Amino acid sequence: MFRKLILSALFFLAVNISAEIKNVPSQYSTIQAAVDAAVNGDTVLVAPGTYLENVVIRGKNIVLTGTYYITGDRSLIASTIIDGSSPINADTASCVLIRGGVDSTGVLQGFTLTKGKGTAWNDEHSAGVYREGGGLLVALSSPIIQDNIIKENIVNNLSGIVSTGGGGVRIGDGFVRFYNNVVMNNYARYGAGIVLNYTGGEFKNNIVCANYGSLQYGGGSGFWLNGGYNRPIVIENNSIADNSSNNSGTSGGIFGYGNVAATIRNNVIWRNTSPGMNQIIGNSLIVRYCNVQGGFSGAGNINSDPLFADSNYILQPGSPCVDKGDSSVIYNDLPDQGNPSIAKYPSRGGLRNDMGAYGGPLAKILTNQLIGIQQISSNVPSGYVLSQNYPNPFNPATKIMFALKQTGFVTLKIYDITGRLVKVLAEEVLNAGEYESVFNAGELSSGIYFYTLRTDNFVQTKKMILTK
Repeated sequence: MFRKLILSALFFLAVNISAEIKNVPSQYSTIQAAVDAAVNGDTVLVAPGTYLENVVIRGKNIVLTGTYYITGDRSLIASTIIDGSSPINADTASCVLIRGGVDSTGVLQGFTLTKGKGTAWNDEHSAGVYREGGGLLVALSSPIIQDNIIKENIVNNLSGIVSTGGGGVRIGDGFVRFYNNVVMNNYARYGAGIVLNYTGGEFKNNIVCANYGSLQYGGGSGFWLNGGYNRPIVIENNSIADNSSNNSGTSGGIFGYGNVAATIRNNVIWRNTSPGMNQIIGNSLIVRYCNVQGGFSGAGNINSDPLFADSNYILQPGSPCVDKGDSSVIYNDLPDQGNPSIAKYPSRGGLRNDMGAYGGPLAKILTNQLIGIQQISSNVPSGYVLSQNYPNPFNPATKIMFALKQTGFVTLKIYDITGRLVKVLAEEVLNAGEYESVFNAGELSSGIYFYTLRTDNFVQTKKMILTK
């Protein structure tokens, strides 16, 4: 229902005689040029491609969208890329910056935001200047942010600032609706995934995974929360997994600074690492109907392997998270049209809420690509190949590429020098083609590691060096 409302709103904006569609690149060569030309109510429609830009939206209630919403083809999200790696000003290096009172009629959707370096932001609450929001920075605004992939943004430039935060996303002083996004493989010194600073908001049906770093201020590589606001923070039906923080006393999953309050409901919070293996730290966080590794006090919480079916964090049919979210009907999964007594895929089981990103009324497939292992070409190679990781030596992340001649069951595993298994990057059926995986060793010590690719017809091991 919610998706229909958003699409109806977009259609209204498109046909309203006072609104216009600004097409990129057919009418405007850059996204920023189209944004600058737009007025309230306009839609900036961006065709697939890679745009080397750092887009700024100042006080304009516009829809900035990729073309995926027209056809529903989510592969267009992965191919509509805002690459923030080449900023004109090194202190304004977020892929997208939204500021100046944008309200809920402002929408950002359908993009991959990557390689951003963050914006030097003078904190509104007198804490100093911090470099934040590698992929996205939202300040004093309340837009809808949905159906984006925010990945591989690294915010590590300490020049002239106190610290770095929100490697993927930084949101402050507003009420953002943040739905159906993937936030992964981002780095910052705190809140590597998402920073929420003196803000409210709804954060529903997102995957927040494999974000790393978070050396300071409690870590919070999944979500980092700070300060009060006149509207609540609701973190609901997310999969928050495989994030890592490096210092003692930090949380790899969720960190609430001081007495910041939030309602955390129907989430899977699993395999987030820190020296103390804390999934959640926070004095005033209300956690209910969540699957938290190691357990956490609260009604309906469980502590059981979620049984992810694949590296997109979809649940297996027998997962203990199926039908274990809050039983109130407002959280129900969508019904299958052919059999309305069971949940519509990717939800499982009956209509009661499933914990994690694929449960509840907003559940949908978030990406056509695998998250842990990304297929970069469907061309069938002539043989099996395991490439040397790059960079090597590395700290703390590196890429591993491989090629498969045939479809089949594949494992890609990391071992330390003693032969101890330290990470499983893939353990599933993959089609023939070429693949890439990002290995984040944020929680591991310096040393020599080995990675092994195994199929029915091929086994190969290579060495890599982690230097911290």
